Amino acid sequence: MEREPIKRSPLRLRLGTAYYGTLRKLRWSIMRTHFARERTEERLPCCAASHHTLLRRKLKDVDMWMQENKIINLRIAAARLDGLLLRSGEVFSYWYLIGKPTKRKGYVDGMILSNGGFCAGVGGGLCQLSNLIFWMTLHTPLTVTERHRHGYDVFPDSDRTQPFGSGATCFYPHGDLMIRNDTENTYQLCVRVGEEELYGEWRVSKAPTERYAVIERNHEMRGEYWGGYTRHNELYQQCFDMDGQLLEEKLIVTNDAIMMYSPYLEKNSADG
Repeated sequence: MEREPIKRSPLRLRLGTAYYGTLRKLRWSIMRTHFARERTEERLPCCAASHHTLLRRKLKDVDMWMQENKIINLRIAAARLDGLLLRSGEVFSYWYLIGKPTKRKGYVDGMILSNGGFCAGVGGGLCQLSNLIFWMTLHTPLTVTERHRHGYDVFPDSDRTQPFGSGATCFYPHGDLMIRNDTENTYQLCVRVGEEELYGEWRVSKAPTERYAVIERNHEMRGEYWGGYTRHNELYQQCFDMDGQLLEEKLIVTNDAIMMYSPYLEKNSADG
């Protein structure tokens, strides 16, 4: 990847959003009979995958009020997803279920990444929830049919516990996260916002017979001819039987991003 950052005019951004938003809503209309909708408080018996992430991270030049507002937004969105049943053949659509984040629904301004920087916007911070769901899904036999990530790497790694590019960004309505259940079992998405962390689980109707891991390969940071840096890696999903025997390995994600910071910063520089 050697392309320079692209600066798009506000008009072009608005027109692009309107165009791709219209295509998204048309796609939803066509697929609506396949979408998972039913939620229940009763939990399925087995846990297929679980994960949790910190709600508050100190990021360079980011005011903490954005993180506090993010938590408000996450509580509203999580309530729309918690307990969702994903039956065989059904599709999970992040934005179809949550809907457009608006002030009328209680959403507040949070941090939104845009064009290599960040700003405040209504519903900001919901990417943490889509990131969590995507990462958990990679540890199940469910099939990710749509996933996006930013073309920019905005912040240096700060106590990173997952590989670079292991999340799924979301931008309403055309940047969706979609997951299809190609198994014979029913899965259930369980998410909740605690005091300090965001928690998630994929539960399933039958005890799993395989376990999954995600490994990173070919990670590199490159200096480009135009003076900046880019970052690249590949993520592979490994499937094991319950005795630890490797059954399958496949490439699931190739990430490329323009870095908005020097790769030679000190480790604690992300803390400001």
